[in-house]
Amino acid sequence: MSSNRQDEPAGERGFDVDQTNHSVVVGESVVVKWLTPPAPLPQPTPDMFAHLTSVGFTATATPYAAVSRRRDDGDGELLLALVTAYLPEAVDGWEWCVDEAVSGGTAFAADLGVLAADLHAALATPSATFPDPVRHAPPGQGQHGTGPVNPWFARAEEAVNTALALTGGDDGAWLSTHAGALRAEIAPLAPAGATPLIRIHGDLHVGQTLRWRDGYAVIDFDGNPTVVGAEPFQPAARDLAQLTTSLEHVGQVAVKRRDADPLVIAGWAAAARAALESAYLGRLTELGHAALLDRSLLRPFEIEQECRELIYAARHLPRWRYAPMGVLRSWYR
Repeated sequence: MSSNRQDEPAGERGFDVDQTNHSVVVGESVVVKWLTPPAPLPQPTPDMFAHLTSVGFTATATPYAAVSRRRDDGDGELLLALVTAYLPEAVDGWEWCVDEAVSGGTAFAADLGVLAADLHAALATPSATFPDPVRHAPPGQGQHGTGPVNPWFARAEEAVNTALALTGGDDGAWLSTHAGALRAEIAPLAPAGATPLIRIHGDLHVGQTLRWRDGYAVIDFDGNPTVVGAEPFQPAARDLAQLTTSLEHVGQVAVKRRDADPLVIAGWAAAARAALESAYLGRLTELGHAALLDRSLLRPFEIEQECRELIYAARHLPRWRYAPMGVLRSWYR
């Protein structure tokens, strides 16, 4: 029999974007994400997929399989790869959102706010995988010398200190002169507490949101690559802070790579952030989960996230440093 090559599935191809791991599209039907390096099990993604599927959250790439193997020393297993559906006509957020910034469009922001709210509502819904999905933080804790240190404050303080240590040159000098301001911004985390906690995405930014043929999808539930051993239960505000600051990073990309006007972009970022936050809270309220958002945590988490972006740049992608530094310079003129 002769073969009609047009009917045969295409081969493999990669993605032309910066990746912590290595993803390939196979046969234009599935995406295989190879973890580099393989991660010891348990990992959050397989359980997150099982939970989201069981509660009916569909705004993600359909999960098909997790590939693992025994460790060479026989002590447990390693997660090698995750296999999900390929979303036709999908465009990475670092592409489509930069286009929006250059054109001045902000209508997308409400869609992202709804997407994030739907995700958090799903993560707050009980399932066989997560039968007790909502917890509460203990009462507020003090800073050093006044009682146990709140783990959120300790984590943010570590991020600030590490960013200061790893950022050199003129950027490092500028950062050092603003270290006091950064520390003051995270100080409200010290007594923070008594807020609902859920299993969050952990690394929610525009690059994790695909715009595809049928709308938007959130992907990659591996957590923040700059945080080791993060407690899975966190305030929803942490995800929201990461998502809103990523809009600021989109603006910096538009300025650097597309010659956009910095003042125009600053206005765009402010409008997009406001629209996203409003839609997020509106959707949470509609779904009966308004209590998940503690707005007092947003700014401290935003500061921590910018520091984590600097850590990521120093350890993994040096050319990215311009983005968080551009945001911080715009915040502290």
